[in-house]
Amino acid sequence: MALTSPTMTVMTAAVRKASRKLSRDFGEVENLQVSKKGPADFVTAADLAAEKVLREELERARPGYSFLLEEGGVIKGTDATHRWIIDPLDGTTNFMHAIPHFAISVALERNGVIVAGVVYNPVTNELYTAERGRGAYINDRRLRVSSRTNLTECLFATGLPFHGKAHHESTLSEVGAVMTMAAGVRRFGAASLDLAYVAAGRFDGYWERDLAPWDIAAGILLVREAGGMVSDFVGRDNSLKSGEILATNGVVHDRFRTLLAGGR
Repeated sequence: MALTSPTMTVMTAAVRKASRKLSRDFGEVENLQVSKKGPADFVTAADLAAEKVLREELERARPGYSFLLEEGGVIKGTDATHRWIIDPLDGTTNFMHAIPHFAISVALERNGVIVAGVVYNPVTNELYTAERGRGAYINDRRLRVSSRTNLTECLFATGLPFHGKAHHESTLSEVGAVMTMAAGVRRFGAASLDLAYVAAGRFDGYWERDLAPWDIAAGILLVREAGGMVSDFVGRDNSLKSGEILATNGVVHDRFRTLLAGGR
């Protein structure tokens, strides 16, 4: 059983409340109000509504905390030591196409360190939670990364850059290198859930670049609290700043990092 702290109670309540409109709108693609932010990068009315609920709920429970929001940007509070990092709808393209693989991601940062994280897929009702030093859970079941040691048995996930973005060719080369050695590669389109799947032992590793802090903050803590390892592509603990992430079960981390480097 997960030990529920007051902070985690606040976070999970906010996430579940924000998910209600997402659940109602899911599948109603033709009725969504959509504005285009850029190539293959959309924001929906549901996305904005979920972010509004999250901000209001967290602000009421923890007044003064700062925010880093995907849509709303930086909001500085009176408490400079705490910051919420929020993606109200990770996997927007999946959501718009009625693919049930998207999530709300919320992390709490204290003095620059992620201390709590929640990733929630309302369609599957899978609630991933983690607190620093207290383990990671899916609903009330403890999470553990996989124990696979042979790369040929490992399943990896990644994200492919949208057309016109940097690193397209290098990512495809990396995918080719991994596919020659691993059991398979998946591209599901929601970084927070890719990391949650690593924490749950479903994926043995995940890599991607050009990510924002709200894409990965909660997921990084999930993987580490489930016993895994997270770094950037050169092995540093710098993913939130660099936007590069390599998350594995830990056992294959160095070998996988070497494999990716050879594919570039």
